[in-house]
Amino acid sequence: MAKRILVVDDAAFMRMMIKDILTKNGYEVVGEAQDGAQAVEKYKELIPDLVTMDITMPEMDGITALKNIKGFSPEAKIIMCSAMGQQAMVIDAIQAGAKDFIVKPFQADRVIEAIQKALS
Repeated sequence: MAKRILVVDDAAFMRMMIKDILTKNGYEVVGEAQDGAQAVEKYKELIPDLVTMDITMPEMDGITALKNIKGFSPEAKIIMCSAMGQQAMVIDAIQAGAKDFIVKPFQADRVIEAIQKALS
């Protein structure tokens, strides 16, 4: 059965890029969210196998959303997506329980590698 993934990014084209990489590699994108608050709601509704979470978003940032999801579901698997130069935030995210992080612009093989590792 295909692993179910929730894609979170405030930029629609970034979500589209990730969805494209995921579906081509046999993953099922079960939902999308454009901010952290929406991500937490969708997580509770869908209980996906994995979440790809943008760090910088309006409403609620990715690290706050990560902490909320982990509070609700400690076994949640979340991979952070960051732009270059967000190292400090990435460290915060890993400390808060993120499995891994991928850097934009996305490279398909790196995305798949991170996801396979997080799900194994």
